[in-house]
Amino acid sequence: MTAPTLPASRPLPPLPRWEEPPADLPAAIRQIKTALRARIAASGRTVEEVFAVVERAIEAEVAEIAAAKGRGETIWPVIDYADIEAGTVTAGQVQALRRRGCLVVRGHFPRGQTLAWDRDIVGYTERNGFSDAYRGPGDDFFGSVGSTPEIYPIYWSAAQMRARQSDRMAQVQAFLNAQWKHHSDGVQWFDPGRDSLYPDRIRRRPPGTDSGGLGTHLDPGTLDLWMTGSYQRAFRHLFDGTPEAYDPWDAAHRTDGPQYPGTTMCSVFRTFQGWTALSDMDHDQGVLHTVPIPSAMAYLMLRPLLGDVPGDDMCGVTVNQVFPASERWHPLLLRALTGIPDVRAGDSVWWHCDMIHSVAPVTGQKGWGNVMYIPAAPWCPRNERYAATVRQAFATGSSPADFPAEHYERSWPDRFPEAGLNATGRRGLGF
Repeated sequence: MTAPTLPASRPLPPLPRWEEPPADLPAAIRQIKTALRARIAASGRTVEEVFAVVERAIEAEVAEIAAAKGRGETIWPVIDYADIEAGTVTAGQVQALRRRGCLVVRGHFPRGQTLAWDRDIVGYTERNGFSDAYRGPGDDFFGSVGSTPEIYPIYWSAAQMRARQSDRMAQVQAFLNAQWKHHSDGVQWFDPGRDSLYPDRIRRRPPGTDSGGLGTHLDPGTLDLWMTGSYQRAFRHLFDGTPEAYDPWDAAHRTDGPQYPGTTMCSVFRTFQGWTALSDMDHDQGVLHTVPIPSAMAYLMLRPLLGDVPGDDMCGVTVNQVFPASERWHPLLLRALTGIPDVRAGDSVWWHCDMIHSVAPVTGQKGWGNVMYIPAAPWCPRNERYAATVRQAFATGSSPADFPAEHYERSWPDRFPEAGLNATGRRGLGF
């Protein structure tokens, strides 16, 4: 489809902006929705017409995914690490990755190495008395999406740092970053070959666990996606009445602006969220699911502007909670929810930062379900700013600024030392 040309005689009205959470949320929501509708109308289209363009495209994607499932096909693309390393990933594999927005990398790390890392993490926590010191979840993130998985607020173990700064991790991150449009209008929005080593936690789910899982949600932001200048520019085609021109792989303006502060925020720009498996996990054992349609973000951003949504409601999106995806407002999208295939220790799993995802419930889990959360967070102004806080946390063994101030590792003598950083690690932390 070709995007319509906006009439020169119809300048688009400016949008109100709140670079911090507004004091009166309901009033601000009503104001921004009115302004967004007026801006779309000034393009010569109605909100309903613009949404219909997006909805038709999403319906076709959902139908294609359903048909592929019916044929017994694996929805998640799978690429061998050896092909990424050798540069032999096929054009068809790249096309599948970009269409689905998610990926399993087989053999990202040698199986024996990751099983050893898993044992090392256990030793690290046991030597330092973590079980006795643990005070329970330090934030309401998992409560807000319906479950309390076994998330350990541990960041600075040798295993985690060696994985983050390894050549194999850097190779995969650079490959994933390169799928994004990272240079436009004379601006390099990020450096695809340099990651910011965003430190995150680990999950250890024991055999026999009953878990309610995590509900369907997104992580890229909350009301700031509609209300801040950077995101208004990032999603400009949706609000300018030209949804055909929207590109979920365009990084323009995503890498400079802040996200609203809160207990569920991520301060950095991640091209892909990801984790590395530390144990074998079968596809039916409480694993990650996504809606494998990167452009679904257009549906999510426009849906609150339709007439059936109350004036002060953004389909449940607010501050200090994750961005929800629900049967009430997004049933079409949730029909495409798809789980990962079986993974083995050493595989890694990745999904586009805008994608709806969840973790399925499980009863009496078979085997361990252990992962290290390591995303792709390329070097850019937004991530460079956060790296300054990461360096301080690393030096003191503190919890990083995006996470609850639990600081279990401050007194642990065997956390990963600065002397252990290689060139990738030092660049990633901004040393």
